[in-house]
Amino acid sequence: MEAPGEQQQLRSLRDFLLVYNKMTELCFLRCVSNLNFRALTREEEACLDSCAGKLVHSNHRLMGAYVQLMPSIVQRRISDYEAAAARVAPGSSPEEVPGAAPAALPTAVGTGAHPNQQVAASAESTPDPVS
Repeated sequence: MEAPGEQQQLRSLRDFLLVYNKMTELCFLRCVSNLNFRALTREEEACLDSCAGKLVHSNHRLMGAYVQLMPSIVQRRISDYEAAAARVAPGSSPEEVPGAAPAALPTAVGTGAHPNQQVAASAESTPDPVS
């Protein structure tokens, strides 16, 4: 099994290769018009340099904006999850609380199950009293 660091490196490499391949394809389609010669013409070479430069520059700007915005997005999601969890009283289902959806609740710590699934499972395991 791969370590989490190795998985992250593989994801980063995959993401880089996807961006590189897309950039190569886009610039090739935009700039190379004559496949009769082995070498690029000066115009094609200049176009490719310009195209790749623009895409790399725009990718850097996009990643910079993403890095700046991501902490606030994560914080807002955490706040939303905490608010939804606070609205759901112990023993009540999310359907009883307006605006609370089961997907908006965090999973219970140390388990792979949603808190409502745990409640439902424990209710199923206890027999109903027969009168």
